[in-house]
Amino acid sequence: LPMAFRDVNARRHTGLQQLSSLALAGRTLLGPMKSCKFIVDESTSESKLICSAVRLIESLDLTSAAGQLLNETIQAQNKEFKTGMSTLLFLVGAWSNAVVECLQQNVPVSAIVSVMSEGLSSCCERVQCLQISIHDINKELCSSSVRPNAFKSKTCQTGRDSLRNPQIFLCFQKDTSAPEEVIPINPCSHQEDHCNPNKRLVSPLAGFGSIAPLVKPAGDKSTSVMSGSGGVASSCYKQKLTHSRYFSTQGKSRFSSQQGDSQGCLSGPSADPCECCGLGHLTMALSHGNQTSMKLLQSIVAYQRERAECSGSLQFNIAEIVTCCLLGLPESYSCVSPGFVTLVSPEQAAVIKYFEHKPLRILLVDGDLIEQYRHLGFNRPCNVRTVLEHPSLQEGRAGDLWLSSMLDILISFQVNLVLVRGNVCKNLMERCIANSILVIGSVSWNVLCVFGEVTSTQPVTYLTQLNASCVGSGAQVELWKACDGRAMDLGELVPVRIEVRGISMLTAVLTTTIASKIQLIEDEFWTSVYRLHHALNDKKVFLGGGAVELLCLSHIQVLAEQPLQTANKNAVKEFHNPWLAASVTEYKSVVLQALASGWKQYLSVVMCNTAKAASELEACTSVDHHLKKAADCGSPSAYILKEFRRGDLLRGGSGDDHREGLKVYDNVTAKIEAWRRALDLVLLVLQTDAEIITGPKRNQLLNSHVSNEFMFL
Repeated sequence: LPMAFRDVNARRHTGLQQLSSLALAGRTLLGPMKSCKFIVDESTSESKLICSAVRLIESLDLTSAAGQLLNETIQAQNKEFKTGMSTLLFLVGAWSNAVVECLQQNVPVSAIVSVMSEGLSSCCERVQCLQISIHDINKELCSSSVRPNAFKSKTCQTGRDSLRNPQIFLCFQKDTSAPEEVIPINPCSHQEDHCNPNKRLVSPLAGFGSIAPLVKPAGDKSTSVMSGSGGVASSCYKQKLTHSRYFSTQGKSRFSSQQGDSQGCLSGPSADPCECCGLGHLTMALSHGNQTSMKLLQSIVAYQRERAECSGSLQFNIAEIVTCCLLGLPESYSCVSPGFVTLVSPEQAAVIKYFEHKPLRILLVDGDLIEQYRHLGFNRPCNVRTVLEHPSLQEGRAGDLWLSSMLDILISFQVNLVLVRGNVCKNLMERCIANSILVIGSVSWNVLCVFGEVTSTQPVTYLTQLNASCVGSGAQVELWKACDGRAMDLGELVPVRIEVRGISMLTAVLTTTIASKIQLIEDEFWTSVYRLHHALNDKKVFLGGGAVELLCLSHIQVLAEQPLQTANKNAVKEFHNPWLAASVTEYKSVVLQALASGWKQYLSVVMCNTAKAASELEACTSVDHHLKKAADCGSPSAYILKEFRRGDLLRGGSGDDHREGLKVYDNVTAKIEAWRRALDLVLLVLQTDAEIITGPKRNQLLNSHVSNEFMFL
């Protein structure tokens, strides 16, 4: 969107102003009550619906250096955490404006960088008191006397019993496997129909809870072990949040967003009856109002727990969760289905009908199934010069030879089902269909790993590597059926379900009748999944609803009001440079207030977006009111905690409903990393602009006709 830069003032720092203009476009994406945006492609007139900072930035025309840096920063946050991007985008804009205001007051760049960096670090340490362990969250949510009715949540015991209550489950699906191959889902149901091993749960969308865990570190860096014994490890409170932009004792992989890198492990039944539904309640508290994704995630957790009860442990493994988006069905058809659900062509669906109720031999291919594919690292002969790689005159002869060879290999090993990680040759696909061989391409690596583990097979790179040990057995495929028991034919693509006895793969089937909402629904689901995932890894969460930002404002207010002599002594000790220390001391209050303005704008916009305030002026007044009361209390953190538990924190004056609301929590590491990345980006652009403006050609620029486009410091 080139119009994003329409407000750029040439007399101000161009890079900072560009960041501010870009961030302004995502103002309505902040908070739980997001306002969706339609992005229209002027060349094709196509549109899509977005409701996240990631999709917004991807759709903008980012031709400037500042825009590219912003895109890389948001993509990095999304890749690692899958949450916090809207906060990052907003704070980039707010702090860019704040830095420009400091520059207009002749504050040196060195002072801005030093004070803002130290102020943010101080706030990150201060807000540690608002971190609550997962175990305490479970106890508080389960023991609450008044249940939030926003999601029609049940009591603890009802949440546990709903796993076995046949009235809770919305739909069942008849299994195609033999009775002895069925994964038991409802062994304790009170109705005979639901004890039938030929019935399988597809879509439990009720608001039930699940096991309530306590996280403790395991030997594997990528695993969080949660014990249900009911005891609290004292180390949960002694561990402080240690974070560095460049060094980390925990390792970046601990918070990696790659699905195969980390998992939460819940072990043992809980001694506390209320802990059975704690994880379900935690999922609700982290959902931030997204009811559909919350229910799907609760269903996944409950399904995994039911499946693992015999072994006494439950793994919340993101690598075993995939999504399949179906266009043409109402959103009420969204469900969680065991196995791997994907979309195939009608021609492939005809082969699947032939394979129903039959065990299949399965092959996994890690790569493209095309003649020209070569694996990563393949080196062509250096003494051979290629004149024409694909001669058209020999295309029919050579191509037919390769196709016949590959097809003969599949037939000789009696392969019925091939899952390919990459692309599949169209001609080979057609020949396989003609010979009743089902080939499915673009399958993720996680899916291949799960199928390889359950069938004891290893993926091959080329079909010429195939041997008897590379072919698994016992796979079954069928047309996916909706909750009313009917197979769905959506026209061009047909949903199918593939599974093997004992497979742990779960597919969240996301349905909608609006094409532009497909990406939106999938993004919201994965955001909910990763919020729970990171909460289990962090072993703690922040108080939500603006509590952390309010404490930051209160803390900065205290720092800014420190006596000048005290601040001067601290600056000399910290910077060891008398000139820099004097500069920092002189402008400390101004810079800290600029830093605080970012969080204050954040709270004001969230209150307006959630209708807690009629205007930003009213929201700012409410924030100032809470800051004054926190200061008068003597302990701002205690005041904020009390208001949070009462449900009155930043409620505003526009509503008369003071019922106890749903408690909201935020991820610890994702939030703090979003703050750090936002400020680092702003300071990077600031220093880059300053280096250009104060370069050696200053006198030439002063005398040139473009001198009015620069601000000389």
